Amino acid sequence: MKIDSGNTAWILTSAALVLLMTPGLAFFYGGMSRAKSVLNMMMMSFVSIATVGMVWIAYGWSMAFTSGGGLSSFVGGFSEWGLVGLETVATADDGTGIPQLAFVAFQATFAIITVALISGAVADRAKFGAWVVFTVVWATLVYFPIAHWVWWSDGEEGGKAGWIFELGALDFAGGTVVHINAGVAALALVLVLGKRRGWPKEPMRPHNLPFVLLGAGLLWFGWFGFNAGSAGAANEIAGIAFINTIGATCAAAFAWIVVEKLRDGSSTTLGLASGIVAGLVAITPACAFVTPLGSIAIGLVAGAVCAFAVSLKYKLGYDDALDVVGVHMVGGIVGALLIGVLATTAVNEGGADGLFAGGGVSLLGKQAIAVVATLAYSFVATYIIAKIIDLVMGFRVSEDDEAAGLDSTAHAETAYDFGTIRTGGGSGATLAAAAAPAPAGGDADKPEGAAKKVEA
Repeated sequence: MKIDSGNTAWILTSAALVLLMTPGLAFFYGGMSRAKSVLNMMMMSFVSIATVGMVWIAYGWSMAFTSGGGLSSFVGGFSEWGLVGLETVATADDGTGIPQLAFVAFQATFAIITVALISGAVADRAKFGAWVVFTVVWATLVYFPIAHWVWWSDGEEGGKAGWIFELGALDFAGGTVVHINAGVAALALVLVLGKRRGWPKEPMRPHNLPFVLLGAGLLWFGWFGFNAGSAGAANEIAGIAFINTIGATCAAAFAWIVVEKLRDGSSTTLGLASGIVAGLVAITPACAFVTPLGSIAIGLVAGAVCAFAVSLKYKLGYDDALDVVGVHMVGGIVGALLIGVLATTAVNEGGADGLFAGGGVSLLGKQAIAVVATLAYSFVATYIIAKIIDLVMGFRVSEDDEAAGLDSTAHAETAYDFGTIRTGGGSGATLAAAAAPAPAGGDADKPEGAAKKVEA
């Protein structure tokens, strides 16, 4: 089979776009964190690239996308560990060929960002070493099996496939595999680690909203590779996934800030950025199965529902620091279930008709089964993994380290240098930088109040 250079270029470009999403996530989460732990938060995303990337090549691809023999419905095998024995060419959705390794690279980026998503829930309080161990164990025992359930098939008519694939539930680009999976895992991890010191009484506001907006923009940019790239080719399915990624995201961002305005009296930049991510999450499983108007409907619902869902942590008492549960778990559930309502084969013959297209409730029921199974398995497995790591090496930092901030205690660094600056007044003279607040009573207007000379 001849390799199609256009499709190959698209899948490689999409892989690069999805990989960029994890640094984008680091900015998104980093801006939402407090200044004293922003580097730690960003490191948790970046180290996920390192650890999950290695285990994906070593055995993750094989566990997710090969036959597991008699257990093939539930888990893959190790026949292609180390990427040994891969076919040179894979068949894309339009019947043309792409290099198998291009698809392997594309799927690696999905595994990476799924793990990184979880980290936002436990900002300010997780041991970095314990997090590193968690990334490897969780990817192995949770992500790879669920990816196998939903996406693996041997390609033969009547052949073997993952049990959710066989069921007929639809998940084009990762509503269950990525977002519901990561969101409910975040909830389990939060319950193991407990609340931050002072939460919810002390204000823990985002320290850098421009970072949050930058991260949201990078995520949206990369998400076109996430969704449209999942077509496996540069074809009409990629086109519908692309436009639906625009429609749903715009609608969700708008819905979120409208809810904020009606509920709180102001529309915020944090709300707009959160709405963008909620829309991207919700359309991910449905992007190739609904019409563009259907994508707007999904976005409106997701934006409004997630805007209310993020406040549940205060009522229920779980400290999901950066709203991973409210945006990713809830948004993923909204998108996965609305496939059962809005999907139509007029858009994609490879899908199914939902309730509004005359398909009855059959597809909705299948979607609900996939959602519940993902929620149950991921929550229980994650809770057990986190508990064992906590017992063996401790998962939470000390109170002193948490109070001081994880940037200095875990990494011996700070994101912002508020130290002294040298003046021209002699080798021993420095000026205290304007990091300290001005004294009360207007002393900031006086030369001696603005800065004090410090002798070395």
